Amino acid sequence: MGPLLAILRGFVTAILIILVFAAPARAEDEIRIQEELWALTLPLPMFAYLVRPVGDGPFPLVIMNHGVSLNMADRSFFPLVEFRDAAKWFARRGYLVVAPVGTGYGAAAIDIPERGLYGPFFSKIGKCENPNFPDAGLAIAQVDRWIIDYLTAEKRIIPKDVIVVGQSAGGWASIALSSLNPPEVKAIITFAAGRGGRVGGKPNNNCAPEKLIEATGTFGRTSRIPMLWIYIENDTFFGPDLSKRMHAAFTAAGGKAEYHLMPPFGNEGHYFFGSPDAIPIWSPVVSKFLDAQK
Repeated sequence: MGPLLAILRGFVTAILIILVFAAPARAEDEIRIQEELWALTLPLPMFAYLVRPVGDGPFPLVIMNHGVSLNMADRSFFPLVEFRDAAKWFARRGYLVVAPVGTGYGAAAIDIPERGLYGPFFSKIGKCENPNFPDAGLAIAQVDRWIIDYLTAEKRIIPKDVIVVGQSAGGWASIALSSLNPPEVKAIITFAAGRGGRVGGKPNNNCAPEKLIEATGTFGRTSRIPMLWIYIENDTFFGPDLSKRMHAAFTAAGGKAEYHLMPPFGNEGHYFFGSPDAIPIWSPVVSKFLDAQK
């Protein structure tokens, strides 16, 4: 075990005890759950928030992919636990939910030379004049495959019963994953999926919308996993016109995606999935979609 991994494990052991005992599930919940913090010993080790039903399992798995920030300072303040309420919603329905925190976030948010696609901050798209949208998505998709293999080897999950959920760039990675058709993944759900949004902080100013649509169609050519795409009317990163064109390109190429446009939410719909107030809005749509996959 390397020194980094030893430090991670020691740190996680201490926090794991705190999380398990400080955040017990409420007795009135149909399924009792517990929250944990793990260090995943992947080819690139990373922390992950994990919430699951109480018991030994194995359980069906939900992987939750978060978005990205290209700003180093913003990444340094990235929360260790994002989408906690959404994750607990899935856990109370019997899923083991793992939400990895990408390398290059939190205290590790430093820009040092990358190791190919899988460096410390591996999801850059390059220059706006010629962005590499496909590889940025496929890099995070590879992490999802590592997580599936890791938890399968640990006998924590039920093979071939995996749902992947992603928001923003994490949703884009989930679309990329669908193009690989991993046999363990039976459905994918995305919220506000895309890349290159709000260039220079300007609303509805995408880096290269035509290239994003083209890349979406490319993924659709091989994608055969049932998908649910959720967008929000007042999303200023990936607005209705762009998201509808992405969906049209994806399905015309052969991809299977159900599209839902939700009404405006708060001041910025892009962050819809992270709000506990949004759960009553999206949960009926998600529940219906998941029931259809059984």
